[in-house]
Amino acid sequence: MVLPLLLAHTTTAHLPYHRKVYRYGNRPTLVGWLPLIFRIRGAVNVSEREIRVLVVEDEAELARCIFEFLEPQGYVLDHAADGLTGLHLAAVNDYDVLLLDINLPGINGFEICQRLRDDAKQTTPILMMTARDTLDDKLNGFDKGADDYLVKPFDLPELEVRLRKLVGRAATKAKMLNVGSLSFNVGQLHAERDGKKLVLSRIGERILEKLMRSYPDVVQKSELEAVVWGDEPPEGDALRSHIYSLRRALDEGANHKMLTTVHRLGYRLVAEGDA
Repeated sequence: MVLPLLLAHTTTAHLPYHRKVYRYGNRPTLVGWLPLIFRIRGAVNVSEREIRVLVVEDEAELARCIFEFLEPQGYVLDHAADGLTGLHLAAVNDYDVLLLDINLPGINGFEICQRLRDDAKQTTPILMMTARDTLDDKLNGFDKGADDYLVKPFDLPELEVRLRKLVGRAATKAKMLNVGSLSFNVGQLHAERDGKKLVLSRIGERILEKLMRSYPDVVQKSELEAVVWGDEPPEGDALRSHIYSLRRALDEGANHKMLTTVHRLGYRLVAEGDA
């Protein structure tokens, strides 16, 4: 997790709770009586699966308010304060939704959005947030590939609702995954290979979903650990035992082995007929 800046009110860190009203523009948003640890990392899960968000915003105060509002609700957030860093993080990491400002140092949000859609072929939902409120600006954002557009100033609860709607909409579109003879209905948690049902653990299902969504690319070990355990993977090599179990369920008795290890890189799926 990349924090946008050092948290304020460090002089009250000895207290277990404190109260603060955040304002963005002229609209107050109350985030009260939050345990301090939640301000460092989101520790409350509102769903079985955490929502990973990249916030690309150069206004430090707004970025801090977004972190402090969303993290206690179970979101896992990264932050970039300029366009180039934002583009890099979005290209190399797997996020559920991108929160993108337009006026950024380096390259602007419109260009980031277009590059992700045209060059990286990413379908990750993008919510643009900006003070630009003309119709032409909104149409330009949607033309570049944005999924939603939020004009500043805004209420943080409205932002959170829009993020959830985007993530839910994307999940509905991508519930059925297919790689060769392997299929996985993410909504029903039902996986089959050659018509035979696969019995998987919940962690195995998460790993398989990540591998199938990334196919045919290699998925690094650190990426899989983040999918399973978030920002705090266990010590040792716990992932290896889960990969072993998934490989047994997926490849045992099959002539073609789909789950392969890429030395010093990670893991990938190889379908029948792949070179």
